[in-house]
Amino acid sequence: MKIQAAVLFEPDSPFEILDVDLADPRPGEVLVRIAAAGVCHSDYHLVSGATKHPMPVVAGHEGAGIVESVGPGVTSIRPRDHVILNWAPDCGRCFYCDRGKPNLCDTYTGPIWAGTMLDGTTRLTLGGRPVYHYCGLASFATHAVVPEQSCVAVRKDVPLTVASLVGCAVATGVGAAMYTAQVRPGDSVAVYGCGGVGLSILQGATLCGAQTLIAIDKAPEKMEIARRFGATHTLLSGPDTLAAIRAATGGRGVDHAFEAVGVPAVQEAALDAVRPGGNLILAGLSPMGTGTNLPGALLTRQEKTVKGSYYGSVHPRRDFPMLVELYRSGRLDLDQLVSKQYTLPQINEAYADMLAGRIARGVIVF
Repeated sequence: MKIQAAVLFEPDSPFEILDVDLADPRPGEVLVRIAAAGVCHSDYHLVSGATKHPMPVVAGHEGAGIVESVGPGVTSIRPRDHVILNWAPDCGRCFYCDRGKPNLCDTYTGPIWAGTMLDGTTRLTLGGRPVYHYCGLASFATHAVVPEQSCVAVRKDVPLTVASLVGCAVATGVGAAMYTAQVRPGDSVAVYGCGGVGLSILQGATLCGAQTLIAIDKAPEKMEIARRFGATHTLLSGPDTLAAIRAATGGRGVDHAFEAVGVPAVQEAALDAVRPGGNLILAGLSPMGTGTNLPGALLTRQEKTVKGSYYGSVHPRRDFPMLVELYRSGRLDLDQLVSKQYTLPQINEAYADMLAGRIARGVIVF
């Protein structure tokens, strides 16, 4: 079938809106009509070249839609289901899945990072030549063929515009606070970066009962947004940031600092904000090949812990419906997280707004 998609041909170039061919789902695959796709910085890493990936590629890894058909052997998903897309499909039986860490499942890592379906081939073509799928999803398109393992069915009375954010920003942020850091009532938290992930960390920490929530960002526009999402203190990043964090925490520093940007210099600054015995959680995706200077002597003497948080340490099939229920009950604000909607032809504008810090989370709506 012919679909419309945003295609990236090489780094440092804009997305091009083109008609491409999408093949029918094969065994174990699902055809989804995309309703909404979130504008995430991880996709922009393809544009900047920070993430290396086969091209041409259809990006988009944060999305939701309605199932139109399923391939042979699909049992957990049915036509007309509303689904949130999961960019880290798991097999349910490997070393990591057996230990309750499906977000680290390595069964499908090879084909996912090769830009293909799980059988090593693509369903997208342009002029007879392969077009690759980012994260096995390629949700910057009107339709997508995805693995069954990448679909999580959810209740149909939740807007798919907000449901799409659960598949990345919300799961990553709330999960980082709830599962990776295991924030406890009364804890103090600093969040570096107030985009979709950072704002979701603030909400997750609030759900866990954190008492002091400090939001740090370089964009003045983010200060009021962060307050709406639970921040008790908002700080513009600068030379006085660390002193302000310590002043708000009895001179010690925070129990948990979250870095939601993926910039080594910010990661280093966030470690300084952690009290002795506290945690630094790295939730932002750094460019491939970069390094971060974290002093070993300080980590040892002050017993600071540095933890990575991949997909918020979530179990998508368990946690996506739970996050949707928190939204339905009014305990998780996803409506305000969608600060602007775009059409697919406006995708380059959406990324310009994201890079300028003008939005919390942009969403492409079909």
